[in-house]
Amino acid sequence: MSTAELLVRFDAQMRRDLSPRNPTWRVERVGPVVRWVAPPDIPSGCGVYWSDLDEDTADGAIAEQVSYFAGLGRRFEWKTYGYDRPADLGGRLRAAGFEAETEEALVIGAVEDVAAATAGTAPPPGITLRCLDNGEPLDGIAALQSAVWGGDWAWLIADLRQEQQADPRALSVHVAEAEGQIVCAAWVRFHRGTEFASLWGGSTLRPWRGRGIYRSLVARRTRQARERGLRYLQVDALPDSRPILERLGFHVVSTTTPYVWSPPSS
Repeated sequence: MSTAELLVRFDAQMRRDLSPRNPTWRVERVGPVVRWVAPPDIPSGCGVYWSDLDEDTADGAIAEQVSYFAGLGRRFEWKTYGYDRPADLGGRLRAAGFEAETEEALVIGAVEDVAAATAGTAPPPGITLRCLDNGEPLDGIAALQSAVWGGDWAWLIADLRQEQQADPRALSVHVAEAEGQIVCAAWVRFHRGTEFASLWGGSTLRPWRGRGIYRSLVARRTRQARERGLRYLQVDALPDSRPILERLGFHVVSTTTPYVWSPPSS
């Protein structure tokens, strides 16, 4: 399949028509825009994830979404992809008060290719891999995220718990532990009605980086996607994980850049 054909599938299944994670989220189609509205206790997640705009309609659509989320008093993200129209969409968002965050690579791999590349992968000595899908506490993941990135990640745990409760088979959370401490955590979302699973997380404590833990967690999640009959794995990859994923059978098919608008401080 060509990259163009793959992007058509990704765009339709994972952006335009994707269902919400659980009933507390809303996905709304407003003309040429699809926006997500997260529940009030989730600070991250509101945003525009698909649009079909051109030079004549872009500025009006941007203004409409700013007005909507300003009325809610919510920060939101306009997630752009390298193939979105118009070509200067990022510049128009900056002119409307958005700030660009780090550009990521949109990487997609065929499940069969990634499964072959990761066959026989095992964690390094001293590491135990576990799946936290049986109601086990997830709080250790918040502590890990805070250690790696700073800030308070309690909201992430609340969001993951709600997802698991809404559809336990749609989300699988994995951790790598050393002497009972979580040193890496990653999860996979199985998107019903699509051909895709998406990989998330993978943050690793610094002393444990470069030992193959991330690769081991990719292998575990790929096996689950294969068991469910899914065809593709998708990741928004930061520079640290992109080369690892490319060695495991993923291919860069575009870029994705979040543009964030925040309400003026009172």
